[in-house]
Amino acid sequence: MKANLPRPRSTRLHRALLLGLLPAIALTVAAQTPLPWNPDAASAADVTPEPIVPIVPGDRPTPLPAEIKRLPLAEGFDVRLFEAMAQDLVANQRVPGLAMAIVHNGQVLSARGYGITDVSRAEPVDAHTVFRLASLSKSFAGTVTGMLVAEGALRWDSRVADFMPSLQFADPTAAQRLTVADVLSHRVGLRHHTYDRDIESNADYHTLVQRFPAAPMACAPGECYGYQNVAFSLVGDVVFAASGQFYNEAVSRRIFKPLGMNDASLGLEGITASPRWAKPHVRAGGGWRSLMPKPTYYRLAPAAGVNASAADMAQWLLAQGGHRPDVLPAPLLATLQAPIVGTPGEIRGSSWRRERLNSAGYGLGWRVYDYAGHRLVFHGGAVQGYRGLMAMLPERDLGIAVLWNSDSSLPSGLLPTILDRAIGLPAQQWLDVDIDMETLYASDGAEAAPASGGTQSGRAQARPE
Repeated sequence: MKANLPRPRSTRLHRALLLGLLPAIALTVAAQTPLPWNPDAASAADVTPEPIVPIVPGDRPTPLPAEIKRLPLAEGFDVRLFEAMAQDLVANQRVPGLAMAIVHNGQVLSARGYGITDVSRAEPVDAHTVFRLASLSKSFAGTVTGMLVAEGALRWDSRVADFMPSLQFADPTAAQRLTVADVLSHRVGLRHHTYDRDIESNADYHTLVQRFPAAPMACAPGECYGYQNVAFSLVGDVVFAASGQFYNEAVSRRIFKPLGMNDASLGLEGITASPRWAKPHVRAGGGWRSLMPKPTYYRLAPAAGVNASAADMAQWLLAQGGHRPDVLPAPLLATLQAPIVGTPGEIRGSSWRRERLNSAGYGLGWRVYDYAGHRLVFHGGAVQGYRGLMAMLPERDLGIAVLWNSDSSLPSGLLPTILDRAIGLPAQQWLDVDIDMETLYASDGAEAAPASGGTQSGRAQARPE
């Protein structure tokens, strides 16, 4: 592929609109509005001939949390039922341990643990047991960056190369064109999961950044979607350059402490220092085997570095739902949670996605879906014996997080089960296998591919993203 890629007329227009709006967005919190939706920016793997219907109709901005018309939860929504389902999942160690948080109308309806932390040294999971969040961490990266934008320390359209002058790609013009918003919405221009396999081989993040010129590009920055972990973590360098705080310090000081996420931490040292934390588990014969977490993806703190408990996730969902404007003002949340780029491949995933999703997009660290005609803000994640998902249904002011310490996909069916009950859709059996997670690993004990040009995926044997 040629390094200098032509820019289609339609994407030139979208990018011009984007760059025209971003300066105003960056001036003050009050001026922050959602970035324009770009349905033309589909990844090479996700290109589809049918039009992508925007989740936010037309060019209207995403409503602020305070402006959303709130609807009551449908009749029959019973948290006790979902807690019983979670308990059933850990019965007989179908999964070793699980934590779930459900919030509604600014209140925590449930934040509990189920099962055990470690099959070899069993302790009960409770509301303060810490799990590894994997790609759920990306929402924290988008949020802390947005806080700096609100302060005027940088702009969404700031060039990443201004903070990292040595940054280069195969396209000689790409580094100068790549913006902060491009990084957070996976529009760097690289192919999906560039250099993930090398991270699994214990490659150093900074070494891989220096090798970006050898990585094939699918498009120019801002013009297509390609899910990243290494390139997404460039935002950590931007945060440091803009704030003078190391990324981990910035997240802890600006998010964890003010929100009262008292169990939350970053990195391998953070989770192992927790008073109670859940060990990751992989299948072993007819049961489970616990492991020590690998440090590999913890080296990509913005992409996969956060650890948190059910109690923490309840506070995170409340804040992202607009109930902590002292920390996360409504205009910032509207910007973060608005779709920018289409991701239609997600509609063709597991049963609940195929049947419930009408459109899918990515914002700034958040996925945004049309779930049976209802806007859903979402992210999932999986890495070496940990899985999790979180979602918010703004019109019902409902937030859900489910974390578990195994590579089973079974608990993922809890999410559509709860959503259907909240909306009032007919009951359907969703508690089946769902492999549509942001998987960050190949497989336990698998040989990592040799360092290459960055085309290797970090997913296990054709596991879809």
